[in-house]
Amino acid sequence: MTLLNQYRGLRREIYILAFGRMVTNLGSMIWPVMTMILSQKLGFSAAEISYFFVGSSLIMLPASLIGGKLTDRFNKKWLIVCCDCVSILCFLLCAAIPLGIGTILFFVFAGVLQSVEHPAYDALFADLSTTQDRERAYSLEYLGGNLGLVLSPTIAGLLFKDYLWLSFLISGVSIALSTVLIATRVRDVSPVEDLSEEAAYQEKKDGASVFAIFRENPILILYLLCGTLYSAAYRQYTFIMPLDMAAVHGDTGAVIFGTVSSLNCIIVVLFTPLITRLFASVRDTGKMLTSRLLIFAGYGLFLLLLGFVPGYYMAMLIFTWGEIFDVLGGGPYLSTRVPASHRGRINGLLSVAFVLVVGCIDLAVGQIYDRAGSIWAWALILTVTLLSAAATILLKAMDKKAFPKLYLPQKQKKTE
Repeated sequence: MTLLNQYRGLRREIYILAFGRMVTNLGSMIWPVMTMILSQKLGFSAAEISYFFVGSSLIMLPASLIGGKLTDRFNKKWLIVCCDCVSILCFLLCAAIPLGIGTILFFVFAGVLQSVEHPAYDALFADLSTTQDRERAYSLEYLGGNLGLVLSPTIAGLLFKDYLWLSFLISGVSIALSTVLIATRVRDVSPVEDLSEEAAYQEKKDGASVFAIFRENPILILYLLCGTLYSAAYRQYTFIMPLDMAAVHGDTGAVIFGTVSSLNCIIVVLFTPLITRLFASVRDTGKMLTSRLLIFAGYGLFLLLLGFVPGYYMAMLIFTWGEIFDVLGGGPYLSTRVPASHRGRINGLLSVAFVLVVGCIDLAVGQIYDRAGSIWAWALILTVTLLSAAATILLKAMDKKAFPKLYLPQKQKKTE
């Protein structure tokens, strides 16, 4: 309980939103097995699967931009609720109709609505926490989300063969429960008043455009590069890993991958409070660099031990540590360096950049996997991961000069 005590003192609404994330993720059963649905149920090749991921991501591009703009203009809570209501309907339709292209289209449309609300969620957690509390707020959100994900990938693997429709139904019901909770229990979404020295970079600039913010702080473009390369590398966890497991283990690959995904969530639940506490003094850029290096190590171990099932769990342990460090560093990094008036739009713009870069990498990986095999596809993935680490080293070196008030000694912060 000592580790959980660090989450005390946050706004009531943050706890409700984190619990809502947990309830929603109890039913997050489709994306973990989407690669296997397309390959084993619908007969897609690796290249065709990459086209699907890229195509669906491109469809979601306008949604991210629209969501960012709506987030900065309207009530964030009701934006989330409205988007969720349409998503629920889509999941129920997916459960009701035979599995086919129509099912996938409804599922993608639900994903579009999730993309619209994503900037609102991120901005809301930033609005409801002070600069000093922000890492704890993001940590709690992440912990709650993964508490819900602990069993869902394993259940999805078990339902995959004969009862896939039930996964869609459970997802819809889970989102419905979360939506009711947020609609009825989140009552005050007014931003906290933060008068600390670190909050200087978050002052509202209502008349400025998003591009003006980037011109004023060009280091944000470097952060964008770091984040997109990392996202492209991280994405392969749900793309190439399940393809390799299916190739090596056949029909049992879905169950194995489901248990590996569940382990990912268990590790998050067990280690997020511990890492949050132990590395509280490490700068967000340091956490991001640690993340890239651990992701590289996890992937490397998976590749070396491919075919040895216990090795997958060892690799996932290291990989998930990297994921935790990125959440604790990447989320607070952006929210403490951009004006509060632009959080939604900048998050939406970053989502677009992520989609474009990740899509290009996905296409390349899919083509290489089909034509040259798994080893060469992994060579590209590992290279992208190292490039992300190199870019983060540069970001770490430049950040102090760009945002000096975030590096003031603790005593100076209190006395000024």
